[in-house]
Amino acid sequence: MEAFPWGTAPTYLVRDNDRAYGQAFTNRVRTMGIRDHPISPRSPWQNPYVERLIGTLRRECLDQVLIYGERHLRRILTLYSLYYNETRTHLGLAKDTPLRRSVQQSGTIVTIPMLFGLHHRYPRI
Repeated sequence: MEAFPWGTAPTYLVRDNDRAYGQAFTNRVRTMGIRDHPISPRSPWQNPYVERLIGTLRRECLDQVLIYGERHLRRILTLYSLYYNETRTHLGLAKDTPLRRSVQQSGTIVTIPMLFGLHHRYPRI
């Protein structure tokens, strides 16, 4: 299995200064051709979009599910990304989704479980 199944490696890695990222991690990243760029100490505001996404992902998904391995984690993350982009409303988008959806004016509302029942979708049929 190749290191990056989607084909290309990322160019940059913006990360915090956690001790989990030791010299071995830095050497491995550089060997893979990725430029490592840690943010300034005690400055999570330098990376607010990632901090927000990770917090949302943990609260709404990962804190609620037991992960049984890498394959299971990838499946859960794929399902959550579909939910996040196609179903979950965002206040910054005027209660729309990142992937625009049509407004359904009439019909009976049905419940469709997503992420194995962790979240639901409520379309009209």
